[in-house]
Amino acid sequence: MLDKRGPSGPTWPAAADRIAANGHRWPTNGNAAAAVPDPGPSPTADQAAVKPVSIDYAAVRLLRARVSAELTAALRETPNVSPGHRQAEAERIAARLVRDHVDTLHQAGQPISQAEEDALLDAVAADMFGLGRLQQLLERKDIVNIHILGCDNVRIEHTDGRITVGEPVADSDKELVDMFQVLAMRAGATERSLSSTKPWLDMQLPDGSRLTVLMQVSVRPYAAIRRHTLMDVSLEGLRDRYGAMDELICQFLKAAMAAGLNIMVAGLADAGKTTLLRGLAREIPAGEQFVTLEESRELGLHTTGRHRWAMSLESREGHGSRGADGRPAGEVTIMDMIPLTLRMSVQRIIVGEVRSREIVPMLQAMATSKGSLCTIHARNPRAVMDRVIELALQHGPEMTAELARRMAAGAIDLIVYVSVEDETKLGGRKHRYVSEIVEVGGMSGDQLVTTQIFGPGPDGRAVPRHLPERLLESFLRVDYDPRQLTGYIQQGEHNRGAWTTRLDTLTRRP
Repeated sequence: MLDKRGPSGPTWPAAADRIAANGHRWPTNGNAAAAVPDPGPSPTADQAAVKPVSIDYAAVRLLRARVSAELTAALRETPNVSPGHRQAEAERIAARLVRDHVDTLHQAGQPISQAEEDALLDAVAADMFGLGRLQQLLERKDIVNIHILGCDNVRIEHTDGRITVGEPVADSDKELVDMFQVLAMRAGATERSLSSTKPWLDMQLPDGSRLTVLMQVSVRPYAAIRRHTLMDVSLEGLRDRYGAMDELICQFLKAAMAAGLNIMVAGLADAGKTTLLRGLAREIPAGEQFVTLEESRELGLHTTGRHRWAMSLESREGHGSRGADGRPAGEVTIMDMIPLTLRMSVQRIIVGEVRSREIVPMLQAMATSKGSLCTIHARNPRAVMDRVIELALQHGPEMTAELARRMAAGAIDLIVYVSVEDETKLGGRKHRYVSEIVEVGGMSGDQLVTTQIFGPGPDGRAVPRHLPERLLESFLRVDYDPRQLTGYIQQGEHNRGAWTTRLDTLTRRP
């Protein structure tokens, strides 16, 4: 790389609650991703210390079995029952059976509180229509990530950086696997599977969280749940509330979206790439149609209500015997879908994450479109193009590093790198921010030309470094003049951009 300017179907029951006629909370149908709010203030120590209501899970299993039996009997003579009617009937039966169970306990001299009764009914509901014991964790706004290693090892990451150990989420590893297998079967039009022939699962949960499961290849079943609390975020919000960028970067990226530039967002895992992509996508005019392609739905751009014509496509796993091409029957990959999207008369194609040989059709799509977006994993900004070439070489023997480099040069306009500094182990928090923005300027001979428009400042956050060259006219056409950055660039090592506060990390405190 030659850098001229610097070093280089139907949804299944969701976790959102509604108030049923009997006054209890039950999971509803539909995708609740749009309703996920921005995270509020971190819980206080008193709030974090509040213990959940105790639940007798032996009673939950017994009641769930009774509800299922009565529900089957009640609907036996009613063909083609809708999911909504089935759930309503289950609510009615469960409310009665839980009430009878509580009355029996009272008569036996073992009364329970109203809160415990409500929790018991919620647990039966979660076991039937939701996520079992995980439901309680997913309803808590102070939890960002959950890691499960076996049924009784639950590691919880909180919004304030704390790590706690949760209660068991199943009585046995087998019960845990059974729960995830049921979840996979409920995945709707893009049904997933978890079995001995495919011992992993990657899917979106109803609240928008990302679930990854491994079994058999690990000593005990393992699951990771990654929460997405910023489903509808703006560049201004990332600037003002989360400190991910300053005013200069915010206005530059808004102009880049208005100019229809193709942007690749890069960074390490958990750096905030998907969140930044959502912020960029919010700049797309409301009446414009576009397509999102994902292995497992995370972006949720079709759920915010801002883009009526957003079409969300998700890859589908194959099942059964393999065909002449060696692929399972019914498999649909992102690579399969990208050529189809080019026939939909859309200007923008958004790929949630490029992780394999679909990089080639993605670059081909970018070369013939405007304003396309994608994310990619890379250890540092210098490694982004190496990663692009590495993935492109998986496409087939006809692909070469030089060809991949030329494709990238003709398709990508900007690379935005997002950095993360994780100080949670030191008692701090995670700091996520834009650290570099690079213009891809085409080829000079056999070298890829790049210009570092924004680069790391004194504390690592991006500050203006050089003016764009190839893209200058594109910015001027949307009434944004990058030459306004000249004054900052001339400050040299004293350039701190427009950051209004310092990066308050533990390692930089005096």
